[in-house]
Formats: sequence, structure tokens, C-alpha cells
Amino acid sequence: MKALVLKENGKLIVENDRPLESINAPNTVLVKIAACGICGSDIPRAFDNGAYFYPLVLGHEFSGTIAEDKLELGFAKGQHVAVFPLIPKNKKEKAYQTGDYAQLKEYNYFGSRCDGGFQEYLRVPVENLFKVPKHVNLLHAAMTEPAAVALHGVRKMSINAGDTGLVLGGGPIGNLTAQWLRIHGCKEVYVVDIDDRKLEIAQKMGFYPINSSHKNLYDTIMELTNQEGVHRVVEACGLPITFLQALQMAARGGEVVFMGNIHGEFKIGEKDFSSLLRRELRIYGTWNSKIVPRGEDDWSTVLKYMDKELEVKPLISDIVTLSEAPAIFDSIYKQKAFHNKVIVTPN
Repeated sequence: MKALVLKENGKLIVENDRPLESINAPNTVLVKIAACGICGSDIPRAFDNGAYFYPLVLGHEFSGTIAEDKLELGFAKGQHVAVFPLIPKNKKEKAYQTGDYAQLKEYNYFGSRCDGGFQEYLRVPVENLFKVPKHVNLLHAAMTEPAAVALHGVRKMSINAGDTGLVLGGGPIGNLTAQWLRIHGCKEVYVVDIDDRKLEIAQKMGFYPINSSHKNLYDTIMELTNQEGVHRVVEACGLPITFLQALQMAARGGEVVFMGNIHGEFKIGEKDFSSLLRRELRIYGTWNSKIVPRGEDDWSTVLKYMDKELEVKPLISDIVTLSEAPAIFDSIYKQKAFHNKVIVTPN
């Protein structure tokens, strides 16, 4: 079958004769992959020695079609599915028993710890499959994973109707986070970035865009909120400066979620820390998403809202084939052009 393979650091090639996994493991289903998104984490994994091993098929944001009848497992050939990428290994862990798979110490992961979605077919454990509702475009369903990550972070907060929200970072995860803040009741959501193209997308979707390279961010937020600050703040950049800004701009009794994977060292001075205490801020860390209890979990909720209140189509900048994927990976890494969310279609 055809697959995009990371042969070594910085070397992505398309193989046309990669063998399909031959072992039909119990409780697994063969999936014909329809679409797989390029995540920001795929770039350092491919180009900055971030892979666990070589060769590796990247890709953990994907959707597809059931390629075989497994009626005893509840799946029939032709059904549309989205795939949760984290695979539990030790079912005796407490985190497995409580359904907090993202807190497991022992796990596998499509696209990083094992081959992922940038190939034509993949065998997937049945507990990792989510049926895609008829109203959801199968290509859009590939964005269930980032949308669930965003939702998982927003669900940490106790949002009240009429609250204000702020997202630092206007990329796909940041935009999805802003959408969830609005869906949960925030009346005004501010989206901050330094790229006007991302901010233009946010503005068209009804958010208040702020380019922090053009104006003082703190002063702007204070002016917009009558010097009160923002009730619900999410850091979705992963930069030390934006971690600090998130804390500075939160209102008294406000909540801050740290969602971005930090690059660098985060420090906070005495004055800012004292202010954090005096305003009695609540700070949460978040990672990945939750798939239990089924029906109320992050993934089921995303699929209920997708292509309705939750819009992903405006975030997709590129749709490419596997053959075109190496060039677009290179373009993203070297910043040759603007790419927001790139979707690869293996089939």
C-alpha cells in the first residue's frame, strides 16, 4: 500500500509498496484512511529529531471508512469513523480503570510510538473508533482529535453565560478553543496572534481579533473589559511570554488553562505572582482528551457539534495527496507559505 514514511530525521518519502499489517489482532478493525491532518507536533517529530524510531509513519489526526465487516464488534464495512490515537497498554493501571487514558504511564500512540495515519490502511482497536454521524463530512472528521483537545481544556473551566473569553494563539487549536468558549456561553471571545491571516479567519468567524505585535496586549484587553480583565483565559501558543500574559490578563476570580506545549523556560516575578494570589486565580493544565463515558466524552461531543455550531472547514488551508505531502511538510517547516490546517488524503 501507499504510505508517507519518515525514513530518518528530515527525510520523508512516499512508499508505494509498504506491506499492510498482516496480524489480525483480536478486537481490531481494518480502517481505510480518508483524511489525516498535519499537527504542529508532527513538524519537530519529522525535522528536529523528535521521532521515537525510524522508519515511522506519522499522523494521529485521522478519519476513515471501515474496510471489513466486523459485525461482532459493532462495525460494518463502509461505516465512517474517527480514530482516537492513544492506545492503552496496561489495563491494570488506575487511569485505565477510571477512563483517564491520557494519564496512563504505559501507552502506544498512532503516529509517534507506532505507525499512524499517513497511509492507506491501518488496523485500529475497536475501543479507539468513533462512528461519524451522517451530518459530518468525513474529511472534516479528521479534525475530531484537535477539536477534542480544545474541548477538553475548555471543560476544565466553570463558564457562566455572559463571561468573556481570551485565547492566546489563533491557529487551528486556538480557533477551536475560541469556538468552544462561545458554545459554552462566553459572550465575547478575544483571539490573539501575530499573524493577520489567522486573525482574519477568527474575525470572519465572529471573534474579536488582536494582533499583539501592533499594540500593547495588556492595555488593549484592560480597555476592552473596563479594566476588569477576562473571565476565562486559554494559552494555546506554548511560549513563556504568553503563559505570563495569560495570568496577567485574567480577571479577579478568573480561570486560566495552559494548553500549549511550552518551548523555553517559564518564569514569574514577585509582583505578578503576588497579583495571581490576590486575584485568586484558578490555573489548570490540560493534555489530550477523554473518550469516556461514551456519549458524554470529548470525542462524542465534538462529533455532535461538528459541521453545526463547531466549524472546521474555514480552518483548512490545504488538502493534498500523499504524493504531495513531503513538499508541504517542507513548506511548513521552512515557512515558505501560509498553512493553517493541512489535510492529507491517503486514498
